[in-house]
Amino acid sequence: MTETKVFLLPDLGEGLTEAELLNWLVAVGDEIHVDQPIAEVETAKSVVEVPSPYAGTVAELHGEPGQTLDVGKPLISVTPLVELVESMPAEPPVVESVETKETAAAETYRTEERAGSGNVLIGYGTPGGTATVRRTRPPRTTSLVEPAETKPEGAEAKLTTPADDAILLRTRVPGKLGAVISPLVRRMAKEHGVDLGHMQGSGESGLIMRRDVEAAISKPLVVEPENKQAETPLVEPENKALETRPVGASSHATDPRTGLGIASRTPVRGVRKAVATNMARSRTEIPEATVWVDVDATALVELRAGLKKGDPHNAPGLLAFIARFVTAGLKKYPELNTRFVSAEDTSGGESQEILSFDGVNLGFAAQTERGLVVPSIRKADKLTARELDTEIKRLTAVARDGKATPAELGSGTFTLNNYGVFGVDGSAAIINYPEVAILGVGRIIGKPWVVDGELAVRKVTELTLTFDHRVCDGGTAAGFLRYVADAIENPGAALADL
Repeated sequence: MTETKVFLLPDLGEGLTEAELLNWLVAVGDEIHVDQPIAEVETAKSVVEVPSPYAGTVAELHGEPGQTLDVGKPLISVTPLVELVESMPAEPPVVESVETKETAAAETYRTEERAGSGNVLIGYGTPGGTATVRRTRPPRTTSLVEPAETKPEGAEAKLTTPADDAILLRTRVPGKLGAVISPLVRRMAKEHGVDLGHMQGSGESGLIMRRDVEAAISKPLVVEPENKQAETPLVEPENKALETRPVGASSHATDPRTGLGIASRTPVRGVRKAVATNMARSRTEIPEATVWVDVDATALVELRAGLKKGDPHNAPGLLAFIARFVTAGLKKYPELNTRFVSAEDTSGGESQEILSFDGVNLGFAAQTERGLVVPSIRKADKLTARELDTEIKRLTAVARDGKATPAELGSGTFTLNNYGVFGVDGSAAIINYPEVAILGVGRIIGKPWVVDGELAVRKVTELTLTFDHRVCDGGTAAGFLRYVADAIENPGAALADL
């Protein structure tokens, strides 16, 4: 008798404990294959397609679209097809001699996932061997795995029964294990336009690893030029309010404290829930302090205007220049590019450390329909202003589409926040935990300013630095803030030294 297998919702990264089910990609009665996407879920980080670890027939779907599911709870039940092999004639070869190699590949896969953000989607991936299998989903879900072996002419016609599919899933050819790719690595490649079909993996048996895709991504990016900036704002804001979905609203419900009728109830979940938790933790654990300064940004605005006039489509935005000054400032004041860590020591007491980093992953706040997220630019200190501008545009686009990876949203070491796009001058920003500092930039606006003893109208902005007082004192914070301010006021000299 065939035993139904129950697939539990896995940890989708960053230790997330729940996800909202957006929609099912399969239905009860569908035949599915290993690694076939079965559902789309939204976590606090991004929208993710969840693949199945089992081949078989869908027996039950545990949950309805819009429902929040806990990690470790049933997601889907599948009646396996693999067991049908036992009743089939022993004609097609089922090679079992490479079991050791498969086990090693599986372990390599698990190691690869742990190298990302924890136990992410561990335990399943695209099977090796022949990749020609029937799918019940549209063509867009076709596996990106290169076939391990060229099939003889007419062989594809043999895929006529579910049992044949089951046999193919168990067939392996020695030395032809193929590019077994984890779901996260495959998704990273898809989002960055990396062709896996012709990639030689660096892992055992040609396994394509995260590092292989990252190496391909690190090549120069070609981004469609699209300048939506106004003349002075650093980045155009996305004028879309967060969606509010009334839940359980009743015209007869009354708030006992105020005596007013309750118009609606909006559940706190997804990105909004993650932001609330992170901000509360930041304010609870970090003894923060704030310093600020007004800056004459006229020279920077004029510099950018000149570049835009000469090359309208490739001139870096103002935020990219400020990002370049920030990364240079963090090299000079590395205390603000650290992390404060507390842990229990061997004596049962608490030990504390300040971790410093070899490089800067610069995060920047981006407002999206799903809420405020902070994608980060890896190794931002190695990039020019033009390269930073390219990455800011790319990451903003994927964040607003809900396609940013957990690594892109959770690896920052310092955050740059441009709240000037909302028409405000200053803000007492909350540090993006577990970082130790955040720099805010207000709107750039014409104000009276004294230049060489004379009153003039200049383009002025306010910089605000909030920092963790445990990692440095006010002198260090003020030194960093003054460095960035001086670079903005005299960008030509600053860029000449970078």
